[in-house]
Amino acid sequence: MELKLLKKQKNFMQLQLVDADETLLYPLVYQLLKDENVQDASYMVGHPDLDIPVLTVQVKDGKPQAALKKAVKALASEFSGAGEKIEKKLG
Repeated sequence: MELKLLKKQKNFMQLQLVDADETLLYPLVYQLLKDENVQDASYMVGHPDLDIPVLTVQVKDGKPQAALKKAVKALASEFSGAGEKIEKKLG
């Protein structure tokens, strides 16, 4: 996946996420919105075959890129833990 920075301000940024779909975007936005420093997080897909999804992050405090890094780490940890649990159950 490739990220392209579209806009960046002190408390706001927009990124294009090349080759990303709702499988990644929905959990990422959900995780971002759990952060008390995030004022708003959303994504816009447009046409699924023609448009590149755009992720928007706006924070109340701190930097939007820090909030995004925190959300990605939390998701990675969550999915890693789920993988381990599934492997244990299946033997």
